[in-house]
Amino acid sequence: MRARIGLVGLVILVLAAAAACDANKPNTTGAPAPTQAGHPADHMATATTVLPADASPEQLRGEFEQLLGRHALLAVRLMRSVVAQAPELRTAAEGSLRENTDALTQTVSAAYGDAQGDRFGRLWGRGVADLTAYAEAVAGNDAAAKQKARGDLHADADAYGTWLSEASNGQVQAGEAQGAMRAHVEKLMTQADAYADRDYDKAYLTEREAYEQLFTAGLPLAKGSVTPKAAAALDAPPEKLRSAFAMLLGEHMELIIAAQRATFAGAPQFEAAAAQVNANSDALTKGMGAIVGPGKAKEFQSAWGEHVEGLLAYSTAVAGKDEAAKEAAKENLNGIAGRLALYLSDVVRNELPLEPLTQALGEHDKHLADQVDAYAVKNYGGAVQMERDGYQQMLGVANTLVAAIQKTVKPQLPVGGSQTGLGGTAHRRR
Repeated sequence: MRARIGLVGLVILVLAAAAACDANKPNTTGAPAPTQAGHPADHMATATTVLPADASPEQLRGEFEQLLGRHALLAVRLMRSVVAQAPELRTAAEGSLRENTDALTQTVSAAYGDAQGDRFGRLWGRGVADLTAYAEAVAGNDAAAKQKARGDLHADADAYGTWLSEASNGQVQAGEAQGAMRAHVEKLMTQADAYADRDYDKAYLTEREAYEQLFTAGLPLAKGSVTPKAAAALDAPPEKLRSAFAMLLGEHMELIIAAQRATFAGAPQFEAAAAQVNANSDALTKGMGAIVGPGKAKEFQSAWGEHVEGLLAYSTAVAGKDEAAKEAAKENLNGIAGRLALYLSDVVRNELPLEPLTQALGEHDKHLADQVDAYAVKNYGGAVQMERDGYQQMLGVANTLVAAIQKTVKPQLPVGGSQTGLGGTAHRRR
């Protein structure tokens, strides 16, 4: 997608004006600021819904991908809050990571049994502690502590690979899982170093890479828990398509949030975050092009770009404390949701009813608007909760969209795409 130069320039102007008054900035250093009444900074919602006992392998894969992808992003936010010495943000990030770890552990228990779930929960929790230790070493400029934390994180990665190989009865090779997890923790350490050095382009790019790395780790984790036949079905074209859209739509949600929050951090961070939003939009456009052709893809690019600009215009108005612009942006988003829904419904030949699709896109926009409102008043716990709810919703949007595409555009998909991998259950090891 083309760079949104006009919008970026507008945001930078707002940031410059806001910088003149430090009191308008969220607290990122020093003592915690007061929380809003009824909204404690560490407030969290109930844990992510656990999969039903008869969940299909496809559902299991989707849950693992979603939780792992979000773990990467939450880990990034925790590490940055430590580096920036932002205690309230750190409290919210720690709470959200605990919740996500609990949900992952419950899903592992459902797939592999309670004993393996307990093992996983312990090693995953240790990994979070070691990521925190690395960030603390970066914040303290302690080279020895950084080296120790790096060694501990590599050991955590190796322990994960060994665990997965044993839990899957050898269906997943330990070396492959260890190598993938080592590469992932290196990304997390790299982004923390870059963030501390104010190399925001590198920090935000590496954050996106870390998300995509860990999201894709959901496939071997799901495969290892089912029969070989069911595992092979997870490689079917419809499953690949669903996974790709879920990854990109979930990434869109989180990158928009990063860009919205960066409006409170200053122009350099916003520009870096916005660049990754554009990269994600590019990837989504290419994905749509492979399905519906270049002409329709250009229409998608325009509609999606308008959607992105509307969301960032809203956060710009919030950052600038411009109530009139905020209301105008909100009204504009309502119209954009309707136009984008109309486009998507047309792409799948009205397989998706217009009203529910418009409602789903409107709900997506509301999650993003509400979380930036909460963030602006330092209700970080509430912002995290809305972020989580919005991220979960995007998996549902991806599933619905892919199901409609399968029914209406299947001649353009890979051979076998409409015949395989579309459901069913398989026995999972306990």
